[in-house]
Amino acid sequence: MQEFWVFGYGSLMWRPGFAYEEQRPALLRGAHRSLCVLSHVHRGTPEKPGLVLGLDLGGSCRGTAFRVAPENWAEVRAYLVAREQVTNVYREALRRISFVDTKGGAAAALVFLIDRRHPQYAGQLSIAEQVNLILQGCGISGRCPDYVRSTVLHLRELGIRDPELEALLQAVDDAEALVQVR
Repeated sequence: MQEFWVFGYGSLMWRPGFAYEEQRPALLRGAHRSLCVLSHVHRGTPEKPGLVLGLDLGGSCRGTAFRVAPENWAEVRAYLVAREQVTNVYREALRRISFVDTKGGAAAALVFLIDRRHPQYAGQLSIAEQVNLILQGCGISGRCPDYVRSTVLHLRELGIRDPELEALLQAVDDAEALVQVR
């Protein structure tokens, strides 16, 4: 590869944690942002899992692409594997992304797609099941409700609307408000 790109769709968009030379808004086709991963470390435990984002099959996802200097690529990739693959729930892949800024164009980017065969895959949950997992989740990176709230707020700041995620956050906020009233 001549250029090295990483596609971020969640916290990687506003907290990449690695050196990059350029950042551009991008679109990935064939996968969508979804709270489909049972978190056993960052936002939950094996006994009380939380729910975090993954790239699941189908649809498309607006995110941010980061161009990494070739001399930094090995270090950045190692960092990302350590960050994203704590329980090996994702599959690393190179996928075509399209840039959605005035310059346009496309590139191949490293993405982390959910492995649907992994035991932590949690696709097709009802809203109630998702809310319960989010409310109970707390791991080494904090509370799961805070993660969902921060994700929605940061996406809005970047001009990205995710109606499903926003509706889920509203359901979480409503459930937390009910608990406080009692």
